[in-house]
This record gives sequence, C-alpha cells and structure tokens, in this order.
Amino acid sequence: MSTNAMHVAKTGLNAQQTRMQVIANNLANVNTTGFKRDRANFETLLYQSIRPAGGATSEGTMSTTPFALGTGVRVLSTEKSFTQGSVITTDNALDMAIDGQGFFQVLMPDGRIGYTRDGSFSVNNEGTLTTDSGYVLQPEMAIPEGATQVVVSTDGIVSVQVPGAVEMQEVGQITLASFVNPRGLEPVGENFLVETPASGAPVVANPNGEGMGRLQQGALEASNVNVVQELVDMIETQRAYEVNSKSISASDEMMRFLSNKL
Repeated sequence: MSTNAMHVAKTGLNAQQTRMQVIANNLANVNTTGFKRDRANFETLLYQSIRPAGGATSEGTMSTTPFALGTGVRVLSTEKSFTQGSVITTDNALDMAIDGQGFFQVLMPDGRIGYTRDGSFSVNNEGTLTTDSGYVLQPEMAIPEGATQVVVSTDGIVSVQVPGAVEMQEVGQITLASFVNPRGLEPVGENFLVETPASGAPVVANPNGEGMGRLQQGALEASNVNVVQELVDMIETQRAYEVNSKSISASDEMMRFLSNKL
C-alpha cells in the first residue's frame, strides 16, 4: 500500500514540476509584446474501485458512498488566457495594438498563416509591411518609397502621404481574424499561433466592426502576465511539490518500520 502512495505522490511531483515550467515561461515572457499567459489544467487519474456505491450492506440496505482510491494526478492541458494586455504608446507609425478581439495574420516561411497579437511591424527592401523577422503581413501591402507619413485608421485603412500629392493615398486594408475557440490555437513560437481543428476556421473581418477590436496606431499591446499573481502561483506550486515529496518520505519510513519490526 505504501508503494501505491509513493506512486501517487510521484504523479503529484511530475504535475507540479510541469506547472512550475508553465509559470517560469509566463515570467520569462513578461516583456514579450502580445504574449498571453498560460495556465496548467489538472485532472485525476483512474480510480481503483474497491466497493462501488449502492452495494448491498444487509438485506434491504445498501452503501451510500463508494470506497475508491485515487491513483494520482496529471496535467490535462495548458490553456492561454486572452485577456487584454496594457496598451503602451511607442509613437512608431508602424506599431499597432489591437484593442479588443482579433489577431493579425502573417505568412510564415512554411506557408502557414500565423496569428499574432504582436503588432510591431516594419517594411522590407521592397516596402512591403512585415514583422521584425521579415514575415509578410496578410493581406500584403506596400508602403511607397519616399512616403513622408503613414496613417492607420481604427478600422484598418492604411494611408500614406507621398511628396507632391495633396491628399493622402490609400494603400491597403488591414484585416483581423477571430476564432470560435481561440484557446484551441496551437502556439508555435515567435509570438505565433496556428489554426487547429479545435480552434475552428478563422473569421476574417475589418477592425472595429463585426466583433473585432479597433486598431491603435503608434502603440503595442504588452504581455498580460501579472507578475505578482505568477509569484503567488510559484510559491503555491513549490509548497505543493514539497508536500508531495514529504508523502514519499513518509511512505518510505512506514515501509522501513515494517521491515524492521516484522
């Protein structure tokens, strides 16, 4: 029986170690633009049913509660929290923050569309709007050479002022994507999420309409990691790990007592 307790405690150690890794990743990305914190979700492992509820205890009576022993815990999933991060002003004309729902769409090198809340964009040598890594924003648009001013409206219309022109010239429309289940998106690094069967197909629309958030030019969305809360979770995880470790030590002492006395 003590060996069973050791096994249960071992699953607790593994689960808390995984949770600590999630917390460490959140803290590591506290300054990552558009980062959304992760949370580890747990579930119980299978139970050993020694005596089921409803079993006969005498003629005409039955047990009202079961006799079942749990076999431990495991991490079921990690879930992203898509709460809004703080909007920080940068005064960079190509920086954009989404205030509300939606993701920017970016063409990744492997041909997939990556979805991100990181709106720090720049232009390449052809004037095309890209991420800092050079991945092209979708739908693709180019800033004319020599443009003296770039204006992005709250509904995603990109206009530029070119020398010799009286009025601003519209060069493109930024669209956003949303999902029925954004928590089903798969994180792949570089601030990107990709579509999965669990997330559903993307719904693409203009910002500031059809449920999408509005764009704010000259600003970036900060990480939504709350450092104080993460530190509290870290202490809680550490204490839980220590308690599970003590359970193993206690079980070992019980077995040692039996071996010495019998």
